[in-house]
Amino acid sequence: RSNAGETMAWSESVDTVLADKEGLAAFRTFLKSEFSEENVEFWLACEDFKKTKSSTKIASKARKIYSDFIQADAPKEINIDFHTKNDISENISEPTLSCFDAAQRSIYSLMAKDSFPRFLRSEEYKELVKKHQDTNQKRWLPFL
Repeated sequence: RSNAGETMAWSESVDTVLADKEGLAAFRTFLKSEFSEENVEFWLACEDFKKTKSSTKIASKARKIYSDFIQADAPKEINIDFHTKNDISENISEPTLSCFDAAQRSIYSLMAKDSFPRFLRSEEYKELVKKHQDTNQKRWLPFL
């Protein structure tokens, strides 16, 4: 469970939010409200993909990521440049664990520079900070 310090630490970088279960959930909710939750979903799918050991799973997971996020008219199509998309399309038949790295970096950068600053100004984030501050005060001031 996060405390107020961790909630405040989220403002330092998108990494701290992505690494914290509650922070990630709040960020996801915020992205959903902006209709851009595919970005964090793609980033998480890539993180999971990079941990894949079996070559058959690498191929099937790569195809799933490709069909969900990369191919034209994908249900959760991410916004990446033509060259990155093209490189992935050309190499998807023989995927490697790094085949989505460029796209993942691009989406991470988009979240860090664009969505994340808006998240920090959002009501979701302010509510979370307030909730954790209230919890902390109750913990430290039980006699009030």
